[in-house]
Amino acid sequence: MNTRNFTTGIPAVDFLVTFLQGRVQRARSGELDRGASAVEWVIISAVVVAIVGVVAAIINAALSDGANKVGNCIKGAQASGTC
Repeated sequence: MNTRNFTTGIPAVDFLVTFLQGRVQRARSGELDRGASAVEWVIISAVVVAIVGVVAAIINAALSDGANKVGNCIKGAQASGTC
């Protein structure tokens, strides 16, 4: 069986054989760093999401504090004074 010219006459089987041969050749050639690259992107994405979450929590706390101050000022406001 010559692996380069292997044909069964069934297109789906021919495709599968060709696909698997390509995967085997890629595995043998040492080109296995594609998975490592994907893991790196996942880690980078997780760090970015964590940073965004921390910044959002800080902004939310600052806005809540400011809103409470304004609300308290409005509640205790007098006609002649300012906050």
